[in-house]
Amino acid sequence: MAHDFDIILVGGGLANGLIADRLLAARPALRLLVVEGGATLGGNHTWSFHDTDLTAAQHAWLAPYVAHRWARQEVRFDGLRRVLDTGYCTTTSDRFHDVLSKRLGSASLRLSTACVDLSPTQVVLADQTRLSASLVIDGRGPRPDPALALGFQKFIGREVETAASHGLAHPIIMDATVAQRGGYRFVYTLPLSPTRLLIEDTYYADRADLALEELRRGIDAYAASQGWEILRDIREEYGVLPIVLAGDMDRFWADNAVPRVGLGAGLFHPTTGYSLPDAVRVAEYIAACPTLTSAAIAAVVKSYAEVHWQSRSFFRLLNRMLFLAASDTERAGVLARFYRLPEPLIRRFYAGALSRADMLRIVSGKPPVSIFRALPCLGTGPAWTFARANRGET
Repeated sequence: MAHDFDIILVGGGLANGLIADRLLAARPALRLLVVEGGATLGGNHTWSFHDTDLTAAQHAWLAPYVAHRWARQEVRFDGLRRVLDTGYCTTTSDRFHDVLSKRLGSASLRLSTACVDLSPTQVVLADQTRLSASLVIDGRGPRPDPALALGFQKFIGREVETAASHGLAHPIIMDATVAQRGGYRFVYTLPLSPTRLLIEDTYYADRADLALEELRRGIDAYAASQGWEILRDIREEYGVLPIVLAGDMDRFWADNAVPRVGLGAGLFHPTTGYSLPDAVRVAEYIAACPTLTSAAIAAVVKSYAEVHWQSRSFFRLLNRMLFLAASDTERAGVLARFYRLPEPLIRRFYAGALSRADMLRIVSGKPPVSIFRALPCLGTGPAWTFARANRGET
């Protein structure tokens, strides 16, 4: 049966965009189409990663997408201010759109095009146009799934221009010296130029609701506390990222006829929520796959996800400790304790590549929360009770 395309990627976000990049680099003759509901690829997002999250080869092919690089990063807690000699990189949605849209060309890209239905070999658009392909990949992002027990990392970010130089030489990836409310709260700041900053007010919170006006005021107050006068706002972004406490993978992958990627496939760091490193690796796996059908790629992605699910069980345990054993005011102490550990261990934590010795080092010593509240977190039952309560279930 002849198809309209070899591959249709539904959703032009990070995961599908990098898959398109790698597929076209490996097989330029592919008839590939990216269908995106928005007016641009990548939406309105900022994706960051640590230098040590990727290999040298991955850095090389990803380089055109990187808008900003810094040699160091900083964390701030009450009683601790530490600069880490670990490089940090950021990809902006503007850069992502510019680079990827040129690589795709008009024939391989449909913007402002909603998809209303999809199957392993067909995509139905809002105007009822039907397009067929041997491979359809769903990269439209996360959706509620009762197979996962979640906490949330929610934020609002404002890119601003300051009246004078802000003086930051590197990102502050966590400033938890701010008032702790509504969960573990920190401010994340990227210096984009001498007078431009991205300032994000971020919460590790039990619930996914966003009080945008309150968070906007929090950014104003933080900027004032740092001596930065905001001259104007350039743009704003906000979001809610899943933080996984527990999950039933058989149930999560029960419907896998159309391969899912990105956040919708649970492909992100369980604790930090960073998704770019997984997106890079999955793009490489798919591009190397000899058979480009929905069945073949669904099996590849599921296998990758299941291997990483097993290898990241310790991170989900730490998440349960943070969300279920620590009070709002104790959560900052848990993170402050972690950031006193040796920098090579912190890098391996970022990369999701902890050794058994690393895991023992993280949990050894005097626990930052009550042992009586921590012990139940060894199992997953409390996480499901927590998740059901947050969904309004009894």
